[in-house]
Amino acid sequence: MQNIRTEVCVIGSGPGGYVAAIRAGQLGKKVVCVEKAVAGGVCLNVGCIPSKALINAAKQWEKLSHLGAMGISVTGQTLDVGKLQDWKGSVVDKLTSGVRQLVKGAGGQLLSGTATLRDKNTIEVSGPEGNFTITCDHIILATGSRPITVPGFVVDNQRIHDSTGGLAFREVPGRLTVIGGGYIGLELGIMWRKLGAQVTVVEFTDQLLPGNDPELVAVVARKLKKLGVEVYLQHKALRYEDSDGGLKLWIVPRSADGQKDKELAIATDHILVTVGRRPNSESLGLEQVGVQVDQRGFIVVDKQQRTSVANIFAIGDVCGQPMLAHKASREGEVAAEVIAGHRSEQDAVAIPAVIFTDPEIGSVGLSEQQAIEKGHKVLIGKYSFAALGRAMASLETDGFVKIVADQASQQVLGIHIVGPAATDLISEGSLALEMGAFLPDLALTIHPHPTLGEAIMEAAKAALGESPHVIGGGQRSAARH
Repeated sequence: MQNIRTEVCVIGSGPGGYVAAIRAGQLGKKVVCVEKAVAGGVCLNVGCIPSKALINAAKQWEKLSHLGAMGISVTGQTLDVGKLQDWKGSVVDKLTSGVRQLVKGAGGQLLSGTATLRDKNTIEVSGPEGNFTITCDHIILATGSRPITVPGFVVDNQRIHDSTGGLAFREVPGRLTVIGGGYIGLELGIMWRKLGAQVTVVEFTDQLLPGNDPELVAVVARKLKKLGVEVYLQHKALRYEDSDGGLKLWIVPRSADGQKDKELAIATDHILVTVGRRPNSESLGLEQVGVQVDQRGFIVVDKQQRTSVANIFAIGDVCGQPMLAHKASREGEVAAEVIAGHRSEQDAVAIPAVIFTDPEIGSVGLSEQQAIEKGHKVLIGKYSFAALGRAMASLETDGFVKIVADQASQQVLGIHIVGPAATDLISEGSLALEMGAFLPDLALTIHPHPTLGEAIMEAAKAALGESPHVIGGGQRSAARH
């Protein structure tokens, strides 16, 4: 069996793993990165990138039906889903090949195979090119996560799909039922609805996008209704059966579980299961090495991404929420820097979250309710995109910017956006929190006109009661604590 000697071995080449490998190489470390599937991990291959490619295509397709307001008539448009999927694949291929080049350019080596820890310095790998052993000084675990399964709904990606299958249809699914109204389910459900599918969403809790500010979610819920998406809140998916060339999905109100007379049948062709993700921490050999794992399967780490075994680090989805690619990338940098002897830790003030629904959502920091629960007397500033010239000119006026600030100090505690380009605009909010900004910092920063970014400045002015474009100035306080 071949033995490879290196200083750092990274297991997994997703947004955390490949960034960790590159950063370690930049810092002079000899690095080997092991990937059992495809370079780039879930995000680049079957997650973030392909989903946003399809979501953008669906947005462009839908826009064709709204151009009449501008005096533009479009006729004869056609949709070739097979060609769309081929284009999506080309985007993915460019990025995954880029990952290999970047790792190599940093002096690292990317190998294919399944890795198992034998001790804290030894990894066995079995792959298409045979079996080999890697001996190293440090290990970075970046094995990511996978979709959670629902009992009775075995994924075959023929009729019962996970998120991977939900991105791979070669034609528009006639009737699509989504189990789970979180961000993955709504992103894909809205995308396929725009392309022509009849979509139904079944959510177990009492709110779509659980955990998000209800004010923001309400805007997305209104758009779902406008699109003709049927939503069942507080319902549980029970079982499915073959029916008239399609499927029949049985659901029941959460409070009536087990009561046959309360069951409701939904006729559908495909079922998309999107109820969350779980960490890939099994079968790595963590137990025999002594790496601590919590009850949910997440690897326990400190602020330097170090596990309970001093020379083993973990980053990304496998070490806990939030399961976000940008969080994984930053943690990969931290782990590599610590290994190289630098003083580094995961010390972000807040990690932004983005949801590519229609309209989009971007959030960072404390919500209004969270701020109140932490004892703050809060000021709220809101500014609607319906009052913004650039949004009007773009025919995208749904939504608003909401800023949460401490009433006494005027320090910004959170920024939340639902509306056009929210996923881009939230970066300004992230910088504001990281820099410890106060309301006047945002209000007095001159934003270019006419742009969507002006809404952040206007929301800050509204919180101060100084907005020239909101009657009465706009200030709203929520003094509960």
